[in-house]
Amino acid sequence: MKKTLLVILTLLLLIGIFAGCSSKGAKPNDGKIVIGASVTPHAQILKQTEQMLKDKGIELEIVEFTDYVQPNKAVDEGSLDANYFQHQPYLDQFNKDNGTKVVSVASIHYEPFGIFPGKTATIEELKDGAVISVPNDGTNEARALMLLEAQGLIKLKEGTGFYATVLDIVENPKNLQIKELAAEQLTHSLEDVDLAVINGNYAIQAGLNASTDALAVEDKDSDAAQTYANVLCVKEGNEDDKDIKVLLEVLQSEEIKKFIEETYEGAVVPIFD
Repeated sequence: MKKTLLVILTLLLLIGIFAGCSSKGAKPNDGKIVIGASVTPHAQILKQTEQMLKDKGIELEIVEFTDYVQPNKAVDEGSLDANYFQHQPYLDQFNKDNGTKVVSVASIHYEPFGIFPGKTATIEELKDGAVISVPNDGTNEARALMLLEAQGLIKLKEGTGFYATVLDIVENPKNLQIKELAAEQLTHSLEDVDLAVINGNYAIQAGLNASTDALAVEDKDSDAAQTYANVLCVKEGNEDDKDIKVLLEVLQSEEIKKFIEETYEGAVVPIFD
């Protein structure tokens, strides 16, 4: 009797081990993808894929977020299958800071950063001590500072590049005050600052277009265009999930490329061929 019980327990243990191994990294919702996205433009773009995915037997559920923290935590914890809202430098820093294991599947689009007028109408009219707001999260702050540097407004310490902070400003001839704000607050504070360097998605949400309303924008052929391309992300181990591969195929289709180009008129640029 004891021997029989031991055999049964051993078999149950082995079944549990093999089940754990086979499910490791597997996406639980076959035939359905639950994806987190920023409201604009990511969720809007994803909505264009819903019928295309349905025709391929996949249901897409889009969960909208207004912040840059929860979508990654939800993917890491498994309550989301994927997210689409961020660029690679932000993802790398987030994983480093939070111990998460979220990975990029592929690049989808690029949103040019723009310098937008607030109380001051042009860059040339900036007075000594003028206030310029920038996003306060590490990678986006560096990107904003690099754009200000490209306009000759400041100079950054050599070699800081995509990791620059306000502490790396070595020349500031107009004594500009750099005001660090949460990215989602930049458009709301335009009336209180002279200029603001704004993330593309938040600019769009506020009815602004970097290609027509900004005083200066990142060059579409610059290193930033590749470095800051927005990526489709999943939890590490789910990169080859069949449903995710279909989603990627649809997101990088000619239909979606055309939608992006016609809808956003340069404020959002497809980064795939």
